[in-house]
Amino acid sequence: MKILATSDWHLGNLFHGNDRLPEHKHFLKWLLEQIAEQKPDALLIAGDIFDNGNPSAAAQTVYYEFLADATQLCPNMQVIITAGNHDSASRLEAPRPLLTRYHVEIRGNVRKIWKQGENEGDDKTGGHWIYSFDDLIIPVTNEEGEEVIILAVPFLRSDVVQNASYSQGVNDFLRELTAEARKKYPGRKCIMMAHMYAKGSDIAKKDASEKIIIGGQEEVDLEGWNDHPDYMTCGHIHKRQHIWNTDWARYTGSILPMSFAEKDYTHGIDLITIEHGEEEEGKETGKSKEWKVDFLEYKPQHALRILPENEEELTFKKWQKLINSELSERTDGELSDHFDYVMLKVKQEKLTSDDIKELEKLVNEKDAVLCKIQRIIPQLDLSTIQGSQHITSIEDIINRPPLDTLKEAFAIRHNAPMNERQEKMLSDLLTTSSL
Repeated sequence: MKILATSDWHLGNLFHGNDRLPEHKHFLKWLLEQIAEQKPDALLIAGDIFDNGNPSAAAQTVYYEFLADATQLCPNMQVIITAGNHDSASRLEAPRPLLTRYHVEIRGNVRKIWKQGENEGDDKTGGHWIYSFDDLIIPVTNEEGEEVIILAVPFLRSDVVQNASYSQGVNDFLRELTAEARKKYPGRKCIMMAHMYAKGSDIAKKDASEKIIIGGQEEVDLEGWNDHPDYMTCGHIHKRQHIWNTDWARYTGSILPMSFAEKDYTHGIDLITIEHGEEEEGKETGKSKEWKVDFLEYKPQHALRILPENEEELTFKKWQKLINSELSERTDGELSDHFDYVMLKVKQEKLTSDDIKELEKLVNEKDAVLCKIQRIIPQLDLSTIQGSQHITSIEDIINRPPLDTLKEAFAIRHNAPMNERQEKMLSDLLTTSSL
């Protein structure tokens, strides 16, 4: 059996104000080519289909055109889509009754069912709510009748996982779902698709576009899960990687870089191949002997360029030379289909505002779109500021003249010392306030 896995499309995304729908169409055309070549039994899309919960009509059109083309190209392929944290779960699920008829299964919400009282305390309420795990367990069967079970887990919001600890609540949910699937389909291979922030994930430290809660409140720790699914494909983290401390779970990564911090990420989809063999003595029917994961790399339509690539300090003439050597010329004044997105790292002390405007103009004459100018201000040496000192305790601050503390705070905030006039104004203010 062959299964393609992908995630984090972010249809409708704007890259520094630039519409990316042409880039998404470029990817989806490539994906259709992979479907035509591989003829997979299933296509899994693990969340963040859209960039926001209210996607534009154009973004939705691209999405539905792809589904129409994919199901026509490979009628027996099962498409399974789950919602991510960027998606509106209800909006994504709205066409579910229609799309199910075309082998497209969508899971945006986790359904619950009311169970009559069996547990302690149910005598007061008459029963309790339980997860409808059956709705998330989707069998996929190929033409030879071989079967794999897909566990389709949408992004679990805190109102779904009602637990003292969100992370533990997600962990419990995933374990219970897996146990239910193995009970219902004994001996079958299980592949889980989820959208979450796993502990130890490698994310972009600067300019990150993944929505991560500070303090790790949404981190899910998969370590110690002995009865885990046979394989797990995840969305949410944009860098392709194994999930920490596992050899059975992986992030497929985003299909496009979402920020300049992701410039060097690789992009593409996973091809999961499961070889079904003869039943071995003592083994349950349906277990496969071998499965493997191959990476099908996709090259985005537009490269991201950061100039300069190092921390070199450039004069205006060196900047001109760098831009002319690194960026291609436009043809007849028009951008090509494969122009570059560019960010300039400018150290301001070497350039005037007029110099920077000239560099902007020069980039815009190339086969490139200037997205961002990062102005780098050299760090001020605080030891050169009169009154600065090394702080080791709260007593150092208490016993220090307030003016010295405020001067140093000003220097840190503005990366420049106070001038004489500012220092006199602050000194007068401190004198007045102490009267």
